[in-house]
Amino acid sequence: MIEAWLEQLHRHRKQTLALVVDSVMLPLALYSALALRLGELTPEISGFWPAFVVSALVCIPVFVKLGLYRQVIRYMGNHAMMSVLIGATIAAVAVAITAYLVPLRGFPRSVPIIFWMLVLLYVSGTRFAIRALVQWAIHRNHAREPVIVFGAGAAGIGLSGILVQQGEYVPVAFIDDDPAMQKRTIGGLAVYSRSQLERLLQDTQARQLFLAIPSATADQRRDIIEYLESFPLRVRLLPALADLISGHKSLVHVRDVQIEDLLYRDEVDPIPHLLSRSVRDRVVMVTGAGGSIGSELVRQIAWQSPRLLVLLEQNEYGLFHIENQLTKSNPEVAVLSVLGSVTDYALMQRTLQRYQVQTLYHAAAYKHVALVENNVIQGLQNNTFGTLRAAQAAIACGVSNFILISTDKAVRTTSVMGASKRMAEMVLQALQQTQSTTCFAIVRFGNVLGSSGSVVPLFEEQIERGGPVTVTHPEVTRYFMTIPEAAQLVLQAGSMAEGGDVFVLDMGQPVRIVDLARRMIRLKGHTVRNAEQPKGDIEIVFTGLKPGEKLYEELLLGNAVSGTENRKILRAEESFLPWSELQIALTTLEKACSAYDYAAIKTFIEKLLEGANLEDQLGELTPPPQSTQVVQLNAAASPANRP
Repeated sequence: MIEAWLEQLHRHRKQTLALVVDSVMLPLALYSALALRLGELTPEISGFWPAFVVSALVCIPVFVKLGLYRQVIRYMGNHAMMSVLIGATIAAVAVAITAYLVPLRGFPRSVPIIFWMLVLLYVSGTRFAIRALVQWAIHRNHAREPVIVFGAGAAGIGLSGILVQQGEYVPVAFIDDDPAMQKRTIGGLAVYSRSQLERLLQDTQARQLFLAIPSATADQRRDIIEYLESFPLRVRLLPALADLISGHKSLVHVRDVQIEDLLYRDEVDPIPHLLSRSVRDRVVMVTGAGGSIGSELVRQIAWQSPRLLVLLEQNEYGLFHIENQLTKSNPEVAVLSVLGSVTDYALMQRTLQRYQVQTLYHAAAYKHVALVENNVIQGLQNNTFGTLRAAQAAIACGVSNFILISTDKAVRTTSVMGASKRMAEMVLQALQQTQSTTCFAIVRFGNVLGSSGSVVPLFEEQIERGGPVTVTHPEVTRYFMTIPEAAQLVLQAGSMAEGGDVFVLDMGQPVRIVDLARRMIRLKGHTVRNAEQPKGDIEIVFTGLKPGEKLYEELLLGNAVSGTENRKILRAEESFLPWSELQIALTTLEKACSAYDYAAIKTFIEKLLEGANLEDQLGELTPPPQSTQVVQLNAAASPANRP
């Protein structure tokens, strides 16, 4: 077939073919011009042969010079048309001059004008015809899905053209909120208002919509997405205008709607001097550098030009991955990778001392509630005693700033993980009172989108499989924040620390997880299957709360809270045990962990889960008995799951 033959031709042969076709089209255009002017189908042209020679000899070199033959016909645009226009104009002028100078007796003066118009028609027409043939062949051989483009501006028009060329989708209509654009036709596509969307879906059978308004604010984009939620559409977004301008993204980088696009959060620009105060020109260390929070902290710190960035991570692949990222994105930053655990005091002390670390961000932690619930000792050793070892090493080595990344699950906890993190907080609060070398600070926040413990990746995977989507409880709610925003706020909070501070990030409004699941299903173009809609696509199944899970999360233990320089960061005043008492309780608890005395640990945890203050329970913890008794901490634990 001709389209397959054209596709297989070498680029130079395609250029030669185009040149040959133009060499035929140019004299043909002059012949047609004479025929039209003289009103004869076969005009006498023997006396006009110099004009025919000039038409090709002048126009073809002009086309070559202007790069017309380097243009890919399938993607021919304004530049190619301008080349044809300039070449046709020069050729018409050359023909007119030739007719005057030779002279060509009987040559009509209006022929060069007619010739000019016919050159535009013949040369550009052959190219458009070939392009249409190739696109028709592609579309005939590939079933195309109809899509609607929301936004009839430059981005929407550009995206529509790309979709047509790629052949996978066929744009069937534009939607635009601008009344001046509505009822117009752009590129063969009509522009409708959003109120006409329902009828448009029925007429076109479109099941995908591309939102092509990169200049829209977050609030405007959220308003459009919320409107589209009620329709059976998969909504996809164009990159933001800043990414398009910078070249980081192009029109082809469309993506599905992500939950961060729907968060009701009033994002505040970071305060530059707070971002850099604790890291610029300093030796900075991040523990847990390969995790979701740790790796983002590392990326944010790298942009603030530290003197040396030390990465500590016990997961080999995670450490390799983040180091490789930094090498490519920030080659000017000196990076040192350390493979190991924060529970290794000797490693921590040697690393901090050898590289003279000045600021330490402690993000290393086990954070999966259910896993820690079934691996209690490892959770306590890593989260609580790992923080203790890191803090003691920091004091011994003269680290100036130590910032702990904590969690909302440490507040009135119902889980072992939350208890281990609250004890880690208290370790820093108590140690702050015993020395003045290191300024300790705690930054507490809720769930971050895209982290390894987030429900969002799980929901996305379940939706792609066709469901069901599993939610623990109809009323469970969580706070959500994006990882980049959380990392920026952590850096700023650490810069405001005065010693023993508990900073709480403003997480905005809590989100019901079941509502989150429904929105994600709808925005993927599916419907929710339930009693009211038994023929829906994907079902939501409630599995029950996991051990240690709460319906609602909190960020504050009390009401004593004050503002800071950044209105998204609050400073909380919370009670804690003095180090003299806390040290005794921690020593006893550590002995119980070392002896695998689940009975002593279980007693402490159970009293804590009953709602008593953690500070009281630590004071009441008794040494483990001589004979060690191993018991389950909850019904979900099994001998195979114990550490």
